[in-house]
Amino acid sequence: MDDKPRGPGGRTRRRVLLSSVAGCAVLGGGLVLVLLPGEPGVPDAPDPGARAAAAVTNGVPASLPDLEVLVEERGRHLEKHPKDAESWAVLGAARVEQARRLADPAYWPRAEKALRTSLEVRPEGNAPALRGLAALANARRDYAGARRWGEAARKLEPKRWTTYPLLIEASAGLGDREEAEKLLERLTELRSGPVSMAWAAAMHRDRGWREDAAVELADAASAAGEPAERAAYLERAGQLAWERGDREDALRLFREAVRIDPDQGAALAGQGRALAALGRTAEALSAYRAALARQPRPEYALELGELYESLGRRQAAGAQYDLLRDRVRLAAAHGGDEDLVLGRFEADHGDPRAAVRRLRAQWERQPSTEVADALGWALHRAGRSEEALPYAVRATEGTRGGGVRSALYVFHRGLIEREAERYGAARRHLREALRINPYFSPLRVERAKAALARLGEPSVQAGPESS
Repeated sequence: MDDKPRGPGGRTRRRVLLSSVAGCAVLGGGLVLVLLPGEPGVPDAPDPGARAAAAVTNGVPASLPDLEVLVEERGRHLEKHPKDAESWAVLGAARVEQARRLADPAYWPRAEKALRTSLEVRPEGNAPALRGLAALANARRDYAGARRWGEAARKLEPKRWTTYPLLIEASAGLGDREEAEKLLERLTELRSGPVSMAWAAAMHRDRGWREDAAVELADAASAAGEPAERAAYLERAGQLAWERGDREDALRLFREAVRIDPDQGAALAGQGRALAALGRTAEALSAYRAALARQPRPEYALELGELYESLGRRQAAGAQYDLLRDRVRLAAAHGGDEDLVLGRFEADHGDPRAAVRRLRAQWERQPSTEVADALGWALHRAGRSEEALPYAVRATEGTRGGGVRSALYVFHRGLIEREAERYGAARRHLREALRINPYFSPLRVERAKAALARLGEPSVQAGPESS
């Protein structure tokens, strides 16, 4: 698996540098003044509620303050006009976005109530409510349900571009990369812009085409209409930089995302990752705590717990693992599915056999690359490495759908192969994991190095499997 930039047409792209200029722009060597809202001949900027409504209608991130305004406005409007199906749909979509931004599943039932009320008021031809229900299903990781709702919306409005990102997310969650790529082609035919660029970046990343993905995200961030949307694309760019082991670039991108949108919890967690890799442990702990204060996602609790564990602070790690379990239970109570992160946790820090049961059921529902990796690792941890190996191969071989270059996935495969006595393959994959990202985990990097040391160099008399 190489890391050469490849993509449509086989073109090689160079990294794009982004900069922002307030109030003016330089074009062709001359200074072009940009008129600001409030000046003669320039319309006023939309108010917060209108901005949030435009964002949720188009399926892009909205700022939390704008969302609060929108929810209040639509709530007051619906008290007087309870038969306004469109407003119910917008309110439901806003609640879904609030749940995502706050990582608070308690918003999901309120979102569902508003969306189903919209369908009750207008049961026929109500594509906005169907799209809202697809977004809600994706948020709950019910990708099969998201596909059903999304297809119902597409049947009503086949040329409405905002349906396609929902279907792409559902197909990716179900492990159907071929369908996701077909949907992306249709999306780009209907709409060229930051949303399609961001989804193209996700597809490139999953194929291992990191440079193409980075360029698409740079273009998306540059073209984004609102700060919250731009910050989301910068966070994804930071994640790409992190995955290739570029700590400084990742930290820069994560910090820029938080500067633009202080509620960007994913970027704060990203800062924690990068700072820990840079050896700035106290700052890393603060960044993770800030991320969890804004967005208490179970995966951030797992990362922080493992960072504490790497520092020998087991009691602090245990508190984060308790938080993870609480957040998983909360999601389940509101119809969400966090079995993947819980399975990962159980495999490494709990009961691997319970993890196998949980992740095997997950695999039946949505056989994606990340579930293949998690299930393979859980089987290995439960002492079933031969059974684990096909899942590890599935997660790491591009021909099997696992084109993403993940140091964690390759590390898992290397240890599974070592246990299965494929020593040559184990050596290759453990080295590759450290090449992809030498800092990929505060707990696992040293394990990879120790496993390599125990494997040693291949003997000259050894067969090809040892080399």
